[in-house]
Amino acid sequence: MSELTLLLLRFGFLIILWAFVFAVVYALRTDLFGQRVRRLPADVASGAAVASQPFVASAVAPPVAPAPAWSAGTASDASDATEAFDVQPGKGNSSLVATRLVITSGPKEGLELSLPKEPLTIGRSSESGLVIRDDYTSTHHARLMLWSEDWVIQDLDSTNGTFLNGTRVTLPTPVPLNTPVRIGTTSFELRR
Repeated sequence: MSELTLLLLRFGFLIILWAFVFAVVYALRTDLFGQRVRRLPADVASGAAVASQPFVASAVAPPVAPAPAWSAGTASDASDATEAFDVQPGKGNSSLVATRLVITSGPKEGLELSLPKEPLTIGRSSESGLVIRDDYTSTHHARLMLWSEDWVIQDLDSTNGTFLNGTRVTLPTPVPLNTPVRIGTTSFELRR
């Protein structure tokens, strides 16, 4: 092998090695700090519900502040979402709609929160509606939203997953009353 070929192979190896190092550092940074969240333009945000300070889970529980509004999009998007949720609009029973979230295990066990009508984001981020400070919870871990009188949980591509009654949630899934939902080391149930 010529010296030039050997030199080129060495440089190629160093480039690949540094690309690997940068990929690992980027993955660690994303896992620790989360990905950037895009803000809605001012004109779109003004039509949405005004969000106040997010709720940080603590021993004294003020009412949960609403999370940023979720738009259903076009009519075709709404029908696709209905199929994905496996929920039929208008089929819910308003007397069975959950009105509170009760944390059943984890550091904040026993904490009870009123559920807002707007989607509730759950994660480590201070921008989340329900902040869970846990090493196994992603920055923007999951979203709990009211869909046609039924509460639906959606995993936001979290690292460790969201589990409904022991089964990992991959699509937005309806949450029945008194069914455990686990995010990291925290479990909660929806109750009337």
